[in-house]
Amino acid sequence: MFSMMNMRSTSVAEDLTAKARIRDAAVRRYAADGMDAPLRAIAADAGVSPGLIVHHFGSRAGLRQACDEYVLEQIRRTKSSVIGAQHPPGALLSQMAEAEEYAPLVGYVLRCLQAGGKLASDFVEQMVADAIVYIEDGVRSGVIRPSRDPEGRARVLVEMAVGALLLQLPARQEHLDLDELPAWFRSYTERILLPLLELFTEPLFTDRSFLDAYLAARQRSAT
Repeated sequence: MFSMMNMRSTSVAEDLTAKARIRDAAVRRYAADGMDAPLRAIAADAGVSPGLIVHHFGSRAGLRQACDEYVLEQIRRTKSSVIGAQHPPGALLSQMAEAEEYAPLVGYVLRCLQAGGKLASDFVEQMVADAIVYIEDGVRSGVIRPSRDPEGRARVLVEMAVGALLLQLPARQEHLDLDELPAWFRSYTERILLPLLELFTEPLFTDRSFLDAYLAARQRSAT
């Protein structure tokens, strides 16, 4: 009986490993060739048969959903590890040193946005929902100031981020070379980080006059 139980547990472990391998291969293939990449190419990348993809995920849509969930979870963890960290600057510098590891995820997000449609809209909406949560974690930890409109602020930040990505050259290429993408991502990160940190840490305006004028006008229109 012990040997049978051991065989079953090993089989389950191998099954889960195969599923994760397929998902990871799909993320990379979608990033490289777009969301219309054929299942047979993903299967070849993962070293499995196309039938095993259907076995694990049910359909192309099921595989896409699993990839979306995985990428969104990695984004959540990445953001939370900086915003919710005890020493945020140290966590940020640590992530910068590992920027290349996130390149396939960035490529996947680019391709998702490039594809458009409801799936892309749903993906962005989930990014906004996640951003609300991890920004609020930053508020509680004292790293981020509270907002009069937490959802609106989170949405603007996400839209700024994804809009900037869509303007970049890799999003306009038919094929993304994932071997070259890490270098591009590091260059892109280094280019935007100082202006962003400066903008978020040292506000663009030197006083509150614009904000106060807007708040006063909004209050008048509400009465």
